[in-house]
Amino acid sequence: TPPAAFLSPRPPPPCAFDAMGGAGSIAKAPGPCAAVVDVGPPRAASLPASVAEAGGVAKWNAQNADLSRLQVMLDGMCRATTVDEALAEVNAVMSMGHNLWAYAYMRTLYKKLPEVYYGCLLAKPAMLLPVVYTPTVGEACQKFGKMPLPRRGCYIALKDKGNVKSVIEEYAAAELKKDADGKYLCDCIVFSDGGRILGLGDLGTWGMGIPIGKLDLYTVCAGVNPYRTMPVIIDAGCTAADGNADRIVVRDHELYTGMKQDRTKHKSEAGTDVNSAYYEKESFIGEFMQAATDVFGKTCLLQFEDFNSNDAFPLLAEYRKKFLSYNDDIQGTAAIAVAALMGAAKLRRPDCTDLIAELRKESFLFHGAGAANLGILALLCNEAGVPKSQLVVTNSRGVIWASEDGSEGNFRNNEQKEFGQVGEPSYEAKELTSIIENVKPTSLVGAVGVAPNCFDQKVIEAMLNANGEVRPAIFALSNPKTKAEVTAKDAYTWSKGAVIYGSGTAMEGVTIDGKTFAPAQVNNVYIFPGVSFGAISCQASEIPERFFMVAAQAVANSLNDEDMKVDRILPHPDRLREVGLNVATAVVLEAQALGLAGKTLGATDGEIKEALKALMWVPGKP
Repeated sequence: TPPAAFLSPRPPPPCAFDAMGGAGSIAKAPGPCAAVVDVGPPRAASLPASVAEAGGVAKWNAQNADLSRLQVMLDGMCRATTVDEALAEVNAVMSMGHNLWAYAYMRTLYKKLPEVYYGCLLAKPAMLLPVVYTPTVGEACQKFGKMPLPRRGCYIALKDKGNVKSVIEEYAAAELKKDADGKYLCDCIVFSDGGRILGLGDLGTWGMGIPIGKLDLYTVCAGVNPYRTMPVIIDAGCTAADGNADRIVVRDHELYTGMKQDRTKHKSEAGTDVNSAYYEKESFIGEFMQAATDVFGKTCLLQFEDFNSNDAFPLLAEYRKKFLSYNDDIQGTAAIAVAALMGAAKLRRPDCTDLIAELRKESFLFHGAGAANLGILALLCNEAGVPKSQLVVTNSRGVIWASEDGSEGNFRNNEQKEFGQVGEPSYEAKELTSIIENVKPTSLVGAVGVAPNCFDQKVIEAMLNANGEVRPAIFALSNPKTKAEVTAKDAYTWSKGAVIYGSGTAMEGVTIDGKTFAPAQVNNVYIFPGVSFGAISCQASEIPERFFMVAAQAVANSLNDEDMKVDRILPHPDRLREVGLNVATAVVLEAQALGLAGKTLGATDGEIKEALKALMWVPGKP
């Protein structure tokens, strides 16, 4: 039994923040930051089966000696009742140099005092977002079952087919509030099947850390009300250790919470392996999305997250117009990459006012043909109007090509074929430096996931030689840092500061010949919170690709002089909430212009921005 001092709650102080997350006067606080514990109405159907069989979350955590002791340790570590106290505690934990413990601390803080938790994230976003989300969340998911299981999160398994609505209703009854008409309040759901967690592969139900973390960023970066959100894991099974990048035992671990069975798959018409349950006449994904809409209404946003790309593309195509939905891995990643490419264009030409037109003048080489790069290609081609002849992409077989009639080629699926070069290349198309010498791209974008450090010194030098006096952009988008195609230090050092660099994982600044370079993290966090908040706030009927193009422009146009001085292609992360508001404003303007908004928020940019600012949630707000 833990010491009583660790469990006895102290009276929490009031909280006060303005709409942009800044601390306000305590005297003006609307109410106290209520302390909570990880208990609530009993749940069974919306928990993983093994947890339900154990008698619930508390009993699951108590039945294992390691989980039980860790819970005591974390509860003892997390004694803060104010934002300042919590920041001091998490700083102390972070001083140890390994942020997994800081992640566990922050999850414990959320369990005890969610308002203080969000207050910390709002106070120090640049410091703490890498703790609660990427890059730390990758390791956290790999070890999710080895940490005390949180109550937060709804689990829907294949065994629930035909009964999904009742599972959602159980979760809603236990965890969400109702409006005056008795309708459960949920503005957005982030759902994943854990099939492709970051670049780490299949982690099954241990992937719950992603929907939880994603929704926290909705709140911190755009003001989405956290008490009106729902993280969901679709449990469709999990592959063995050879199904994840680091060969970690997940499915067969004693603390794995999901179904201990492999995924049932079949070959699609495109020849790819897909989850069979998603494509049956009564699709499990279709049942889930319809059930969520039935319970929460058609304005509830349903965001796909970390599905294997073989499923991600066809599922998005099937459901994007049937529900208020999008896939952040495809569309959000595309938008932030395009925003970063626009930022690179601004660094080359600070006086440029038409960034889309500037993109059309460039050529691009994409190394890797997964969901991320294919999404970027689609946005550049379909919304920015970059000709396909200026877009080259590789897979493990080299530069992707297809015969004129599409019957031959080295593509793996239809999405790859769409962006294949017409006819087999006449040059050595499997070696990067050869490809660069022949294509002469102004930008090189890596999102391979399985080839760390593949942008070696020869590749950097080839990019410099191919561009002459023009500064080439080189993006290493693979996560986590150990998977990056090239580090910031190497890219800047090998090029003597000539390249424009961005990475998927945060990298430290580099000084070359007295000039400091601050590499930007090309992370969807600049995009998805604002896109979602804008769509929710104006009650959009759908989320077209155009929303992501205007979102990218809004991010690039948020760059200021300080960013430009240090070669940062995206705004400083301390300004994420400001950027989120700019993105949401652009999305609402576009939704109204396209006739997709169910609710008009204003006639001008300024009116819409003020209306959105009033809707942004902050600690202390109901």
